[in-house]
Amino acid sequence: MSIFKGAGIAIVTPMNDNLEVNYDKLEEIIEMQIAGGTDCIVIAGTTGEGSTLTIEEHKQVIKAAVEFTKKRIPVVAGTGSNCTQTAIELSQDAQNAGVDGVLVVTPYYNKATQGGLIKHYSMIADAIKVPIIMYNVPSRTGCNIQPQTAATLFHTKENIVGMKDATGNIEQGVHTMSLTDGKLEMYSGNDDQVIPLMSVGGLGVISVLSNVAPKYVHDMCISYLEGDTKKAMEMQLKAYPLIKQLFCEVNPIPVKAAMNFMGMNVGPLRMPLTQLEKEHEEGLKAAMREFGLKLA
Repeated sequence: MSIFKGAGIAIVTPMNDNLEVNYDKLEEIIEMQIAGGTDCIVIAGTTGEGSTLTIEEHKQVIKAAVEFTKKRIPVVAGTGSNCTQTAIELSQDAQNAGVDGVLVVTPYYNKATQGGLIKHYSMIADAIKVPIIMYNVPSRTGCNIQPQTAATLFHTKENIVGMKDATGNIEQGVHTMSLTDGKLEMYSGNDDQVIPLMSVGGLGVISVLSNVAPKYVHDMCISYLEGDTKKAMEMQLKAYPLIKQLFCEVNPIPVKAAMNFMGMNVGPLRMPLTQLEKEHEEGLKAAMREFGLKLA
């Protein structure tokens, strides 16, 4: 049984002005997401600035998300690291906190070989019982899980169940699904390629766009799963201009700016991420208005 189908939100981590995590706001956002139909909370990932959370903050943010969600929808925790032992410890901590799964990004900077990736993910899988979604985003990590590697891990480790594919390479996604007989739980990691990946067996998306349009992304995914492919395709295309603006700078800079433009008050970003450049503000706001979002 899959962890979730539909729209999982790659949720931001709201901050106070002093850059401490704003837990009250996190609870508020989670409530808004659940009310909007989001199918899964994905906490402490790239969009959640997981790389600049301390180990203790990482644990606490995940624990808080589980507590705030109250088992109404699944919670998946980002627990990847470029150190295998750290990834194991973060995954074990998340499991102890009660998550429904973990999202494990490939080791970054180290540039592990394919054999190294198999050992890395296998060691994590052997150390925990909860399901693992591999996260493949070579543009950020410099490391690419090749289709045969993904298939080997899927076939040899029972709790390695899925892939967040942010390669931008549809052919690679098709190849991976082919080698796993369409049974790998595939989620798009790119909001502009959700329906293309669902067309080859993907179950949905781990979405940045959901931070500002949860019901829309949920409805798009469910429309496809329920067979209304025309509606899903039209929704994918309509969202493209806004998606493009949400990635006009490195994620999560634009999406946090967008949420603040909407009056959500999710606060600043931690260094080395900086606020959205002035030259991009009007383009983002214009795309938001055109999409139908209300600015504060």
